[in-house]
Amino acid sequence: MEIGIDSFAAVMSGRSDHSGNDTLAMARLLERMEQADRSGLDVFGIGEHHRQGFLDSAPTLILAAAAARTQRIRLTSAVTVLSAADPVRVFQNFSTLDLISGGRAELVAGRGSFIEAFPLFGYRLEDYDALFSEKLELLLKIRDQELVTWSGKFRPPLHQQAVYPRPQQNKLPIWVGVGGTPESFVRAGTLGLPLMVAIIGGETHRFRPLVDLYREAGKRAGYSPEQLTVGVHSLGYVANTGEEARSDFYPGYAEAMTRVGKERGWPPMTRSRFEAQAGPTGALLVGSPEEVALKILRHAEALGGISRLTFQMDTAEVPHEKLMQAIGLIGGKVKKIVNGE
Repeated sequence: MEIGIDSFAAVMSGRSDHSGNDTLAMARLLERMEQADRSGLDVFGIGEHHRQGFLDSAPTLILAAAAARTQRIRLTSAVTVLSAADPVRVFQNFSTLDLISGGRAELVAGRGSFIEAFPLFGYRLEDYDALFSEKLELLLKIRDQELVTWSGKFRPPLHQQAVYPRPQQNKLPIWVGVGGTPESFVRAGTLGLPLMVAIIGGETHRFRPLVDLYREAGKRAGYSPEQLTVGVHSLGYVANTGEEARSDFYPGYAEAMTRVGKERGWPPMTRSRFEAQAGPTGALLVGSPEEVALKILRHAEALGGISRLTFQMDTAEVPHEKLMQAIGLIGGKVKKIVNGE
């Protein structure tokens, strides 16, 4: 199983004890990406948001900076908000990243969990799903054909238009990022694309019926089980002991989730709810290396097998030094236990 890190370059709660200027925050993010590479992790993803508290509105720039400072780790989005982007520019940006990184670029295309990108770039929220469906179709066509002829509703047509540069990889890896909408799982399976499931709450095993939908749709479309790859993106954090991990992670996590909850109608985060989420069946991967590794294996079994797991740690605003240590533990211990090394 591939193990990696995702970051939203987030400073969500605004707590003064962890505050710092954006220049320093970006420098530290790049340090963590270097640490992930040194620690033997397989992938590092950068999200995309267009709101206060996040520094990832231009993720390919961050990934390109990391490409120049790393050697082997794969560099991906987590996710690219394709509904509000031009697929031509998305492909060009990631193809350029692939050339800079020597063939290490990937992208996860999704609709995003926040909606501010739609008015910012002149799209209607009412077209949420239609935009994504059409733009994913065009992105895949650009990936598979150097000369593109295409027409749709939301973008001017292309007539035998060449799109450059082409990536170093023969086929730029494109995943579909999904939350909990059954139609999204079916679409990814029908297209035969690898699936990245964001599981940030609840109990992981409850996503099994949706993952089964994905695999069944892919099978009906003629894809082999080996082509129907499943990855999981989870909030998590690792420290030397479970008690230390939960103590480090809870304060910032509770503040961030309570703030987001005010927008979405969630109740405030409490310690008891946090402990339940960090428990054996909950979605949070927070604990010692041994605890977290065994939980990953349980989750993988519950979902019928997964090929990639990425930790999202910076939402809880754990100090940079502790995040560096956590990345080292994930690469040095968690990954080895998960893969039986």
